[in-house]
Amino acid sequence: MRTPALVPRLRPFTSTIFAEMTALATRTGAVNLGQGFPDTDGPAEMLATAQRAIADGVNQYPPGPGRPELRQAIAEHRTRYGTEYDPDSQVLVTVGATEAIAASLLALVEPGDEVLLVEPYYDSYAASVALAGATRKVVSLVEDGGRFALDVDALRAAVTPRTKALLLNSPHNPSGTVFTRQEMEEVARLCQEHDLIAITDEVYEHLIFDGREHVTLSALPGMYERTLAISSSGKTFNSTGWKIGWVCGPAELVAAVRAAKQFLTFVGGAPFQPAVAYALRNEMAWVNQLRDDLQRKRDRLSAGLADAGFEVRSAAGTYFVCADVRPLGFADGAELCRQLPERIGVAGVPVQVFTDHPEQWQHLVRFAFCKRDEVIDEAIARLRKLG
Repeated sequence: MRTPALVPRLRPFTSTIFAEMTALATRTGAVNLGQGFPDTDGPAEMLATAQRAIADGVNQYPPGPGRPELRQAIAEHRTRYGTEYDPDSQVLVTVGATEAIAASLLALVEPGDEVLLVEPYYDSYAASVALAGATRKVVSLVEDGGRFALDVDALRAAVTPRTKALLLNSPHNPSGTVFTRQEMEEVARLCQEHDLIAITDEVYEHLIFDGREHVTLSALPGMYERTLAISSSGKTFNSTGWKIGWVCGPAELVAAVRAAKQFLTFVGGAPFQPAVAYALRNEMAWVNQLRDDLQRKRDRLSAGLADAGFEVRSAAGTYFVCADVRPLGFADGAELCRQLPERIGVAGVPVQVFTDHPEQWQHLVRFAFCKRDEVIDEAIARLRKLG
């Protein structure tokens, strides 16, 4: 049978390694620091609100753009960045940020267009660009004093007359970096100079450490009218399984995304939407505590990895820290990750699977610290056996 034409375009290499690592972790009883989801629940009253919604019959299709109370809460939430959105025309509720990104690309780029990505990139980005029939142009982050920095000059050099959009993730998965205001201002200038649409993945917007700030492109001069800002409840409220995300932006762009989205999932998560609306309005103190706890967990895992012999990179946000395997005598992070579950009972993810240039990134492995302390400590104890 001939392979369907779409399959090679999607190149599902990252999901393949995730499946492989998960299967190995399950079979060997390994501590799984490869997958980025927390092992504790979100705010108790948020969970209770969802339960009440189910009991009260909120179990059928919600409105296509999302329930009004959630769209209003999202619009209110974005005012913290100095941006105002009409909840009726400029906010769209999606099935997670992943669908929001896919629908945005399907709506706004066409075959022959180019989309700029920064690598390493979240795995769905390449698949979404391929689904849209567009071409991805990739620019690598650069290591700068233990931090992963944006190479604005390389980004500028990658723009061609066919470049239509830039997809940018900050705080950045998988590197853990947070782009500075200066870096974002340079990106804003680039977008305006070349008339690019900016699609920003901001799902870790509240999980930023050491007093750093989240800078959204949509709030910078000249960017509101050309930016789709995407986020979700999953990382903010430890509810990754609910898959409640959203897009905010100019009405004409949001309308285009909605036209694509309605033929993907139509709607989703009816009883979860009032719960997320409640949380956005009432549980930000809980989120601040989550951020502080994650900062402490980052320090706990980073110190443990360093003690085990890894060279640890700085993580300014997200769930993830990257570690260099070369001081331990390994050259290939993918090969090490395939050995770890059976060898010592720990699962991680090689950073090279998030890139178009694996040879530049094969020395790094990503570990997740969004786990209970005892899970992190057990992983560290096992990783020390590598030395």
